[in-house]
Amino acid sequence: MKHLLYIVCGCWIALACSTSVPDKSTDSDRLPKIYPDYIGVTVPVNIAPLTFQLDEQADEMIARYKAGDEEVVCAGKMQPSFGEWRNLTAAGGTISVDVYARHGSEWTHYKPFTITVSPDSIDPYLSYRLIPPSFVSYEALTISQRCLENYDESVIYDNMLCGFEKEGQCINCHHYQQWNPDRMQFHARQKSGGTVIAYDGKLKKVNMRNDSILSAGVYPAWHPWLNLIVYSTDKTHQSFHTTDPNKIEVYDMESDIIAYDVERGEVTNLENDTLEFEVFPAWAPDGRTLYYCSAHFDRREGVPRSADVVSRCQELRYNIYKKSFDPDSRQFGPRELVFAADSLDKSAVLPRISPDGRYLVFTLAHYGYFHIWHHDADLWMLDLQTDVVRPMYEVNSPDTESYHTWSSNGRWLVVSSRRDDGTFTRPFFAHVDKDGKCSKPFELPQADPDYHRQFLRCYNIPEFMRGPVTISPQTFADLLKGDGEPVKYVGELKN
Repeated sequence: MKHLLYIVCGCWIALACSTSVPDKSTDSDRLPKIYPDYIGVTVPVNIAPLTFQLDEQADEMIARYKAGDEEVVCAGKMQPSFGEWRNLTAAGGTISVDVYARHGSEWTHYKPFTITVSPDSIDPYLSYRLIPPSFVSYEALTISQRCLENYDESVIYDNMLCGFEKEGQCINCHHYQQWNPDRMQFHARQKSGGTVIAYDGKLKKVNMRNDSILSAGVYPAWHPWLNLIVYSTDKTHQSFHTTDPNKIEVYDMESDIIAYDVERGEVTNLENDTLEFEVFPAWAPDGRTLYYCSAHFDRREGVPRSADVVSRCQELRYNIYKKSFDPDSRQFGPRELVFAADSLDKSAVLPRISPDGRYLVFTLAHYGYFHIWHHDADLWMLDLQTDVVRPMYEVNSPDTESYHTWSSNGRWLVVSSRRDDGTFTRPFFAHVDKDGKCSKPFELPQADPDYHRQFLRCYNIPEFMRGPVTISPQTFADLLKGDGEPVKYVGELKN
């Protein structure tokens, strides 16, 4: 049905973008209010057309894109065709935009703005979980993929293919090795639970539960070239608030770091200190350093674990650590402190290292680790060459910035942000130059600019991909319905 909508829109676009700007108008000294806000953004040369609409009262809107000798004029909504947009982006580095609004018989010409077209391309695909806010439901959940060069979207896996009514399923934490859609993994919990791993056409379901490890793997980090995945193992709990602005709080009851050898089916503990909560592993691009986050928590004797953590959750401060790794011997070194967020009375999670190995971007909030539900969560950047750390003011908003991922060329960052309405996370993209300076983020383009205001789903865990996942959702479902391959616990990783 969604693809049919795009076809209909495409026919309308060809008719709409054939008008002209008014001959007479009064110039305004202010910029127009438009949705999505694409004023002054930088976009990749291969991005889908940016569409927008006027976000203030008017009887009519006419807008014009102009780049070199190319000009596109639309009425009602700015929805250029693919051909028109490609001509604009190919014409030069800047697209100027003029917006006119009619109030009664008078036209107002707002202050023009520009869209900068970067020659740095973006990976052609993005995948994410589409899910209602979890205070509503989680059953209607998919892992979906979107072509960023057009508006095509398809389902990688649908939560409902294995779950039904009381026998539900929850899928989470999809991840790729080096943006490669042919090397993918994701988890399923509850009914038919297990970890799905796809590797160059081979598929297997893994039952990672073992008496020697805390839980099945949760948050993954696939080594850049070895068939080795590091996970955090987590036991979590959540509470639902009635008056707190942060509607949900997710608590880390216990968590460790494990490594899983995909070929041997072997798993080992890397960090399992009972006084530490270790989460969110991430590899450096050279494959020789593993980053992760950890919070120290001294439990009170005689107090049940869950009650202790819940009552003191605002004391939890996660710092960023690293461990050296020898790819030949597969041995890890001792942990080293990278960033002491607790010294700022803050908590740092989700470290992500740029492909050139220079910058580490993380999410910072006052406490805890599930920052997607914290309205104060912002992105920060650590320069690993100079040790300078700073808030990313040019990317952050007054609301939540949480999950984020680097593009394969290191020139783009995608972040899940709730800047639109405080409830729904949506993907925003920012250009990052060689000095770590970012452009103003722009929202994922849609054929209809009002699409996201009507689409009541959150985009969680955005991941760039070099191409689409081609395995069908039903193939994944058939695999999950079978038994999982058990793991073997070993004391150390082998060659």
